[in-house]
Amino acid sequence: MNALNGKVAIVTGASSGIGHATAKLFAREGAKVIVAARRLKELKALVDHIVTAGGEAVALAGDVSDERFAQALVALATERYGGLDVAFNNAGVLGEMAPLPELSREAWAHTIDTNLTSAFLGAKYQIPAMVARGGGSVIFTSSFIGHTVGFPGMAAYAASKAGMVALAQVIAVEFGTQGIRANALLPGGTDTPAGETVMNTPEARSFIESLFALKRIAMPDEIAKAALFLASDASSFVTGTALLADGGVSINRT
Repeated sequence: MNALNGKVAIVTGASSGIGHATAKLFAREGAKVIVAARRLKELKALVDHIVTAGGEAVALAGDVSDERFAQALVALATERYGGLDVAFNNAGVLGEMAPLPELSREAWAHTIDTNLTSAFLGAKYQIPAMVARGGGSVIFTSSFIGHTVGFPGMAAYAASKAGMVALAQVIAVEFGTQGIRANALLPGGTDTPAGETVMNTPEARSFIESLFALKRIAMPDEIAKAALFLASDASSFVTGTALLADGGVSINRT
């Protein structure tokens, strides 16, 4: 039996990378998937892929930091598929990278809004829909950066991702008695378009890979499998956690 049979799931940041891989995996595992991102063309191609493979999916394009979009995603899940069981709040940006004194307020606000405020807005509408179904799983894509490691020039990114861990903890205790589980997934470096902006030369990629205990970065499908664990009943007693799927970068010293 598939892990998400009968479940309805929202996946944001689904046009590429981890979100794209996770949407396909959730669909293969039986979920009806609402895929979200800014780029409608890429979302439509993803839906076509899922439907051709025998799954069910619908796309909605928009800005995750817009409260009306967060509300519309949940409304679409409810109207099209009858409710909501899983939300993978994955959309995010690296944002401007600069030493803290050189970071503009506007750049700070953009990163916080896109990463952390969008997580808050998503959960604000996802939780009541899940409570109406008797429970559900809220997942945030956080990062080991800001949790176990600090990288120069990434203050806004680290702060936004660390905030997601705290947000998951509070949701877990506020709504645990109503069947809601909330967790933060903390990937390590992953082979995605966003990752390529940092690993933009062979030397940079080699250096970053050397930081990991596994001496490589992740493929998006590997992180998607961790998201599936948190989405499914396999993690039925897991809530309020910061789940590292980071290839050992947090503990490596060699």
